[in-house]
Amino acid sequence: MSEKIGFIRRFFRFIGKVVNVIRHLISLLFVVFFIIIIGGMFADDIQPIPDKGALYLAPSGVLVDQRSYIDPLAQALSQSDHRDAETLVRDIVDALDYAQYDARITHILLDTNYLTGGGIAKLEEISGALQRFKQSGKEIIAIGDNFSQQQYFLAAHADEIILNPMGRIMLTGFGSYTSYYKEALDKLKVNMHIFRVGKYKSAVEPYIANGMSDEARADRRELIDSLWKFYTSQVEHLRGLPTGAIDDLVNNMHSRLAAANGDIAALALDRGLVDRVATRSETHSYLQQVLPTSNGDFASISMPAYLNHIKLGNLNAVDKSKPKVAVVVASGAILDGNQPEGTVGGDTVANIFKEIQDDEQVRAVVLRVDSPGGSAFASDVIRDAIAATRKNNIPVVVSMGSYAASGGYWIATESDQVLAMSTSITGSIGVFGVIPTFEDSLQALGIHSDGVGTSAISGMLQLDQPMTPETEIIIQSGVENVYTRFLTLVANSRNSTPSDIHKIAQGRVWTGEKALQLGLVDELGDLNDAIKSAATLAGISDYKVDYRRKKLSFVEQVMMEINGNIGAAINASGLNSWLPKSLQREVARVLKPLEILDGLTDPGGIYLYCDSCPD
Repeated sequence: MSEKIGFIRRFFRFIGKVVNVIRHLISLLFVVFFIIIIGGMFADDIQPIPDKGALYLAPSGVLVDQRSYIDPLAQALSQSDHRDAETLVRDIVDALDYAQYDARITHILLDTNYLTGGGIAKLEEISGALQRFKQSGKEIIAIGDNFSQQQYFLAAHADEIILNPMGRIMLTGFGSYTSYYKEALDKLKVNMHIFRVGKYKSAVEPYIANGMSDEARADRRELIDSLWKFYTSQVEHLRGLPTGAIDDLVNNMHSRLAAANGDIAALALDRGLVDRVATRSETHSYLQQVLPTSNGDFASISMPAYLNHIKLGNLNAVDKSKPKVAVVVASGAILDGNQPEGTVGGDTVANIFKEIQDDEQVRAVVLRVDSPGGSAFASDVIRDAIAATRKNNIPVVVSMGSYAASGGYWIATESDQVLAMSTSITGSIGVFGVIPTFEDSLQALGIHSDGVGTSAISGMLQLDQPMTPETEIIIQSGVENVYTRFLTLVANSRNSTPSDIHKIAQGRVWTGEKALQLGLVDELGDLNDAIKSAATLAGISDYKVDYRRKKLSFVEQVMMEINGNIGAAINASGLNSWLPKSLQREVARVLKPLEILDGLTDPGGIYLYCDSCPD
């Protein structure tokens, strides 16, 4: 018996040692993997700047004013390759503005292949930096396998554009399309209770109609026509094309392409959209001829590595005792409470402003708003925090990004000055509420709700109960009250009256250029212009810019840095989404209006949200 027990013990001890070894091996592999990731993070950072060479500018993903915090595993499963899913606009602008005066940088090599999107106002801001760079007399060369409309807008700034012979330039014009759900909701027996003020406030239309109202159609038509006019005039000016050339090409693309035997690259060359058609190897050989060389290849430095050199230089040069102009970014939908970066948390932004008030070095603040709005309550929490900051004699200047509409404009009313890009989208001064109830849907399934209450409104938040007339009056009254508050805030900030503001409100959406004419903004300018204006209001000329952000835990900071590398590893294993990317984008577009019912949260169910703000 003792021999059998001894054997069993020895067997399990052996199993335990094997498990222990495996555990240590897994731990070792994890550490090695972590070290490789960290090493990959800094690989570009230590790249030296060539004595003479090009700045390789290759923005990837979506252009943003603030990087989104995304769970590393979620991002890893969604990315298609190892490149960043987002690129900060200010990184591109800073790199270009610094390179303009850097004798080591002889050219910009602009590679748009990895750029997937960005609002036209962000493109306009980068356009300004590209044009400032060209004033130095240095050349810009743009290369691309293909050019989307957004990619081509940036490429049009180049002195020379090179397109792959198998590539294409897709100029199609601007459009604004929405999915409408009324018929589907009727079939599902979902009752949508709509409350709104402003005949142009179209965010609720997808739930009550099968198509656009005349007001919404007119509003969007004016908006996209204005933006397209900006786009075409800029491209024609940059490329030296006659007025109307882009419209002529787009409207007659079918016949022009047929005449060119379907060769889009040849058509682009013939119409002056590009300067050279070349394969990748031919392009590389050409760049070796026109760019400074080093070790047998053309010399260049990537934008991330170049920015790191700039930051290191500024770190040594900046006087820590200088007064500060703080920059706070409010990017994304406005939600209640504390929210991760990439959305605007009411409490999150309010807390940042509270910290600013306690910093004696901060003499002015720039609030960069890049938001279509959201929760009315959260918007006012932010506005109140800005008001408290201004009471401490700290001027606040608002800089509008791609959009600062509805709730985004609500928070802009509490400022000393408002700047917008000419293509920023703003206004949408209107309010709505939307609450679905499912009593008929449930009854169709054989599910019934019953009970008692002490009043006619005791079940007003029960989505399985019909909405009572008393409840409808309460919610509509709340919506109208918030709209009145909105008009008053705008009127007070713009030296106008609520009745005059009502004439240009009612949910109408305006470009920054039109908003300037209407008196809704003070001047046109980018983020750097807003920073200069804030410094002037504070009476300071020698200052440093301090970008403020939500405080992240150590783990969150590490995860934000390494998630791209983790994504590459997981994607290499083939674990990314089974749904095709094109289908994912189409599903997201179709379901976008439903975000109002899910993503936005307001205690009173009242929203300041612009559905007309394009991505």
